[in-house]
Amino acid sequence: MSGPDTYKPVYIMDSYESYEKYFFDSPRDELIHSSSSGNSGSSIPSYQIRDCLEIQSPDTLDSDPDMMKLKLQELERALLADNAVDGDYDMFGTGLRMEVEGEWFDPIRTDSLHDSPKKSSSSGSFPGSISSNKEVLNVSSRSPKQRLIECAAILSEGNIEEASAIINELRQTVSIQGDPPQRIAAYMVEGLAARMAVSGKYLYKALRCKEPPSSDRLAAMQILFEVCPCFKFGFMAANGAIIEAFKDEKIVHIIDFDISQGSQYVALIQTIAKQPGKPPLLRLTGVDDPESVQRLNGGLELVGLRLEKLAEVLGVTSEFRAVPSKTALVIPSMLDCRPGEALIVNFAFQLHHMPDESVSTINERDQLLRMVKSMNPKLVTVIEQDVNTNTTPFFPRFIEAYSYYSAVFDSLDATLPRESQDQMNVERQCLARDIVNIVACEGEEGIERYEVAGKWRARMTMAGFKSFPMSSDVIDMTRKLIREYYDRYKLKEDLGTLHFGWEDKSLIVASAWS
Repeated sequence: MSGPDTYKPVYIMDSYESYEKYFFDSPRDELIHSSSSGNSGSSIPSYQIRDCLEIQSPDTLDSDPDMMKLKLQELERALLADNAVDGDYDMFGTGLRMEVEGEWFDPIRTDSLHDSPKKSSSSGSFPGSISSNKEVLNVSSRSPKQRLIECAAILSEGNIEEASAIINELRQTVSIQGDPPQRIAAYMVEGLAARMAVSGKYLYKALRCKEPPSSDRLAAMQILFEVCPCFKFGFMAANGAIIEAFKDEKIVHIIDFDISQGSQYVALIQTIAKQPGKPPLLRLTGVDDPESVQRLNGGLELVGLRLEKLAEVLGVTSEFRAVPSKTALVIPSMLDCRPGEALIVNFAFQLHHMPDESVSTINERDQLLRMVKSMNPKLVTVIEQDVNTNTTPFFPRFIEAYSYYSAVFDSLDATLPRESQDQMNVERQCLARDIVNIVACEGEEGIERYEVAGKWRARMTMAGFKSFPMSSDVIDMTRKLIREYYDRYKLKEDLGTLHFGWEDKSLIVASAWS
């Protein structure tokens, strides 16, 4: 964990390689105990917004441009605080997102419940505290869900020894081949173990590079987008907005900062080919992070060749261009924008990877949005997971992640046979690494930094964009397709944004901006 108050773990792994092997191959092994059995009371640090109204001398601010810049950055962070936007409410009528269900918290209350003397990263952000020395009754009768939340609460107080005991107990009762509650518990408990062992960042990186080869991970991602319709619906909604935006245009230039394997554009090209009249010239620019998984699999050039060949077969004139650069280093001159073309920028499940103001004063997330706005695009589309794993402290973030991924696992279970190898591959290759990163990593090591719809709306507005509501045609088309799946999939429109959910949980949001 980052920060000056990093605690020394009591239970460690020999190396992250062996930890990774345990994660996939030895679900019943226990944590290795070190010779020391004491625990430190140091807490896991969390980002705190400083008071942007702190009194400063006007002379000091005028004479110190850096101080003025810092104050403006603090004001920006305060304006974008998670609790200042309406995104903290889910879109399907279940109330506050961060409110903890009674069945989670009540079973771990005791008559002697009192505040722990240890301060945690979630202190002051979550009602109640779990005593580090309380007695737990009827442990064996508790569900994995209840034991997980208890373990997270104990770990948030720095009680490593007791958390380790619960983790070892859970490992004996959960399985990645069980029902959805067991499978989600199996992955969440490894996130807790990684956090406790201060190995989260190593495990996350190992999961990105783990055999089987990256092509298998890409195949698993493709399956996820196909069998979990909320992801597919997000792509479809963005494509619908894009097609409407370039009506009557002769040249359309789409810039994508994470084109992946181009699945979204396969569907887009097929749709364009069916439109009446002559299709426009389609220019596609994909930004290719040199460290991305695509580079290991042939690079975006190969993706571009496939898309160009598809377009040629379907009678759509197209060009593809790869920009080999990290997203944060991209500047407009690298993107080859030309006069007379309709410029469209697509952010599909990519913006949450950019560090924001809670990680660095550079704030690459908002910097990228402002750079795109300076290019004066006709349309910007955003598809993101609708969950807050960005600035919330560890304990409520754990609860939020459990609630979100439980819905994802349930939807997969309804779509794929439980014994399906595809389902296991999707969960291992696509979901496990995200869960571990969310639960175990802090600060710069946090990669999966999702935000709710209201927060994205605030960011886009601050960058100078205006909402471009999805048309009734796009909404009607999407509703029609949703009816072909389970009736447990939901769609709701709010302030121009489409929310796709499983039962009462919003999972994916798609929006358009101009």
